[in-house]
Amino acid sequence: MDVATPVERDRAVDALRAFAILGVVLGHWLVTALVADGGTLRTASPLQHMPWLAPISWVFQPLAVFFLVGGHVATRGHASARSRGTAYRHWLAARLSRLFRPVAAVATLWTVAAVALLLAGAEFETVRALVKLALSPMWFLVVFAALTAATPLLARLNPLWPLAVVLHVDLLRFGLGGPSWLGWVNVAAGWLMPYTLGAAWTRGELDRRRAAWTLLVGGAAATAALVAWAGYPASMVGVPGAAVSNLNPPTLAAVTFGLAQCGLALLLRDRLRHAMRRPSAWAVVAFVNLSAMTIFLWHQTALMATTATGLLAGHLPGLHTRPDDLTWVAARLAWLPVFVLALAVCWTAFRHHEQGGHRRAARPGPRGSRSRSRVVRVQRAPGGERSPGARRV
Repeated sequence: MDVATPVERDRAVDALRAFAILGVVLGHWLVTALVADGGTLRTASPLQHMPWLAPISWVFQPLAVFFLVGGHVATRGHASARSRGTAYRHWLAARLSRLFRPVAAVATLWTVAAVALLLAGAEFETVRALVKLALSPMWFLVVFAALTAATPLLARLNPLWPLAVVLHVDLLRFGLGGPSWLGWVNVAAGWLMPYTLGAAWTRGELDRRRAAWTLLVGGAAATAALVAWAGYPASMVGVPGAAVSNLNPPTLAAVTFGLAQCGLALLLRDRLRHAMRRPSAWAVVAFVNLSAMTIFLWHQTALMATTATGLLAGHLPGLHTRPDDLTWVAARLAWLPVFVLALAVCWTAFRHHEQGGHRRAARPGPRGSRSRSRVVRVQRAPGGERSPGARRV
């Protein structure tokens, strides 16, 4: 895989995407609890009972980095497609097909599972909680797809514009008592900010370390000020029962925190490129990129499958109990390898929906020649670009 990767490929981009995907997965596994209460499963979070664990969410909520990479790759890919004379509709179809092909399998399985559970007499609230957890990652794909489709219009947009929109929306909502539905404007504007930062990266406007340091320090300082003096939650993920969520919809604090994350990601590019020279490290990153959507879409199902299976043995600590003390945290950490195993089963069963493609049969060379020409399947990474570790031979 290391040898087959084109020399010109920026491996730091793939490493950042892999870290973002794995960060989301680990974050969900660490802060999502399904508490067995009688015959009902309900969602809970250790952040609800132990708010001092909020810094965990600062590490495992890296969505801004994913949108940064997405904006960078899409802008670069669209420019390359235009230079080759590729029509916009063909470029967009190639990018979106990789995102949405795996969705059909998840939606179909959970539709069948929800109907079967209800017919078997399961509590409606239990089924609702399970389906909501399983399908919640899809909101991200809808937003990402919309921004991807608008890439030609966004390629030169200054990131300060979406930041200004988020600022004014929050001012109206929280400062002037405006309607709460205004917050949903930030679903587009909030994630547009790191996406347009990715476009600025493509244009070479963020190549200087000064720009990255400005994003990191300025974003961190603004976030600290908003949490300390403006009443924003310290947690960067949603907490059940909380009056305000920084993520649903995104708040100004989530967006400034994303600025800091993007600055840190840009500062780490050179170190990541150096680290990715190691074939073993690159193999892991390449594997995650090739399976990114499968991992992302099925990780909650792996969590719930483990939880449901564990009920056969009773209420197990860290799996069905209230997440209200450090004992639960220690038990949940011990369950992580089991979640990984369950996700591996899901990956084995459903990866072909993402890694579609057919190996073409070998064709003999000229008569009398021992040579054989072969074509190695060319897969596509989540953004639609040629995947790491795949080239024509």
